[in-house]
Amino acid sequence: MLSGKTALVTGSTSGIGLGIARALAAEGANIVFNGFGNADDISALLSSTAQEFGVQTVHHNADMSKPAEIEALFAYAAQQFGGIDVLVNNAGIQFVANVEDFPVEKWDAIIAINLTSAFHTTRLALPRMRQQNWGRIINLASAHGLVGSAGKSAYVAAKHGLVGFTKVTALETAQTGITANAICPGFVLTPLVQKQVDDRAARDGLANDDAKRALLADKQPSGDFVTPEQLGALAVFLCSDLAIQVRGAAWNVDGGWVAQ
Repeated sequence: MLSGKTALVTGSTSGIGLGIARALAAEGANIVFNGFGNADDISALLSSTAQEFGVQTVHHNADMSKPAEIEALFAYAAQQFGGIDVLVNNAGIQFVANVEDFPVEKWDAIIAINLTSAFHTTRLALPRMRQQNWGRIINLASAHGLVGSAGKSAYVAAKHGLVGFTKVTALETAQTGITANAICPGFVLTPLVQKQVDDRAARDGLANDDAKRALLADKQPSGDFVTPEQLGALAVFLCSDLAIQVRGAAWNVDGGWVAQ
């Protein structure tokens, strides 16, 4: 379905981003990986993905909080593949504290990476997408793009902003072959969420499995984590011709979180 197309997935060396990158590669897309990690591990990831799916893979370690590095990432993608056809804005960080205790530098970093980076990637991706009248923009928001949680002011603000930005992008491209949508996951057992599990286990004196169940019980009625593979399957659908009228959606995959 995506043979000959190129997908950039930010924050794709692990977790949700990796799951989505693999799903797109399985449909024939060449993948521009982005993210930090051990150089040998990233090299192994590139070669294994290329071999498994018969696609081309490259990596760029742009820091998504720095506009100049994002521009370098796009220049690299253009040099390697001619440009980006599928843009998945997934990079994100988290920090938990009450508003009056929230470190200013943490607020700025979360807004920069979780929200502002999507503006920079989108503004750089759209000219080529408009030229070819085809493109897919998928923003990884969160259940926290739709509802709030105490202690997560910066993350919730950024993810609500990302949902709003997605809607505007969709409206500005509504009569083109470009679509823009947001996926809003609930809890996925990524390193970000595992840290919350670990913190809860330490705070409450729980075993790790009990801490996982307690975390899910707070928010996610299904009692199960969302998986990167499930999110990857949704991303593939959003890239398909059948999803051409899905525009500006904030599609929650959250075990019933926002249904409450």
